Amino acid sequence: MSAFVSKLSALWTHAVNQCRTLLMIPDREPADFPFVASDVAQLHRLCSDPAGASLDDTTWKDLLLETWLARLSAEVSIFGQHALYQRLRSGQGAARRASVAQLMDDPAALELLHQRCKSLRHADQEIATLLYEEVMPARPWWAGCTWAPLALLAASIAAVLWTPAAWLASALALYVLVAAQARYHERIETWQRSINSLQMLLRVERLLDGPDAAAASKLNRGLTRNPHAKLMPGSSLYMDWFMLANVKHYFKCIGLVKENFTLLRACFTRLANLEADIALARHLLRAPAFCWAAFGAADAISLADAVHPLLPQAQPLTLALRGKGAFISGQNGIGKSTLLRTVGINLVAARAFGFCYARSALVPDLPVYASMQGEDSLLGGESLYMAELRRAQELLAAADGPHPGICIIDEIFRGTNHLESVSAAASVLDVLAARGLVVVSSHNLVLGSLLAHRLSPLCVARGADGVLTLSPGVLAHTNGIALLAQRGFGRQVEEGAGKVFDWLSAYLAHPADCSAVLA
Repeated sequence: MSAFVSKLSALWTHAVNQCRTLLMIPDREPADFPFVASDVAQLHRLCSDPAGASLDDTTWKDLLLETWLARLSAEVSIFGQHALYQRLRSGQGAARRASVAQLMDDPAALELLHQRCKSLRHADQEIATLLYEEVMPARPWWAGCTWAPLALLAASIAAVLWTPAAWLASALALYVLVAAQARYHERIETWQRSINSLQMLLRVERLLDGPDAAAASKLNRGLTRNPHAKLMPGSSLYMDWFMLANVKHYFKCIGLVKENFTLLRACFTRLANLEADIALARHLLRAPAFCWAAFGAADAISLADAVHPLLPQAQPLTLALRGKGAFISGQNGIGKSTLLRTVGINLVAARAFGFCYARSALVPDLPVYASMQGEDSLLGGESLYMAELRRAQELLAAADGPHPGICIIDEIFRGTNHLESVSAAASVLDVLAARGLVVVSSHNLVLGSLLAHRLSPLCVARGADGVLTLSPGVLAHTNGIALLAQRGFGRQVEEGAGKVFDWLSAYLAHPADCSAVLA
């Protein structure tokens, strides 16, 4: 008997599930609206401490952080993108790594949260500006009398039975209705997009049963237009034109948003951070290698088998510095710039998110300042060398400012002649390295000797097995001349370049004794 009951129960459950499947309307696929960079940056601009140690624009560009952020932000709404950008730019998100680790420990719960936050990705309007900066328009005195023009219109039409002059009142009523729509239609359309984004936040807060779920549900109902108007096709349009229903709802919503700023900001912050945590947890579960970073002394970096997250088959490299920065040399195309970006992005990731793409990491809790892609500006009237000088001044000012950090520099002072380039670079790097950690690469190998008292010379080389290594010393054999032959420049060019190189190398590449010039 019990077996029969169990079988009957199973059949009933199956039938109910089938009915639910047939009747259930599947969720729309998220729109993932393509927001511009300025939209994503709004929360950081509005809420971050202006005196804090935020990454500057040059570092953001040189370390390709926008490309990395786009990868982290895959399948993330504008709210989560706000939080990821703010953490990355301000370097103040490492404290949430416990939340990310907790999500990673339970992949099933992580996926459920990801699905429940899915509807946030339909938002096509950023609302950080609305919640933290925008001044709400004042409610006009007539907002509670939107019924008056319709009443005047109806009365004037009825009065036509007694006097044709009543048409003047009808014209006046129609003018008021049309003028109101002309004045408010565009701002109502924009406002409705913001309301849609707010309602998505409130619905997900209710769905996740957050601490403000009940209040969020009540506010969501208040922000929703009368659903009965949708029962009859076109009725809402007539209500807008003749009863100013959209204008009335517009000012009603403004009042509700004003009254509930605290609730809306709390929901915004909570869900933005949750979605950012979810994105990071899902990203790290797919990452081939990562570790939780440990923070140590300001003059030491230890990255074991570090890789760059944007390279699909990045070769790991180990960097260990203590008390001194590093002068990186290596042949053309060996990967010096990639190494610098690998170090830079791992230092940024440690401060922003608490992890590094490495086997182990011990890093300073300091901001990063990069100088890697200096270029001239035709419109700004600034040559390459002037741009490099300006950036060098910025780095020196940062070293003396309230937030000194780690400098990542690639090919400093390329925009002037060789002698002045070496002279200026040596002096600037000497001062910078005396004030903090500097990791610099250059083809001017003489800098390795000039700055040996400040920077440990390290050479990037490729072994017989094709694996990159980082070992002490300065590059002994350059390949710039050899590349002329590989590229087919011809014997005349190759021989001429070789003669000049032989003549210069004795004076510049390997000086007899320059250790005391700056030291």
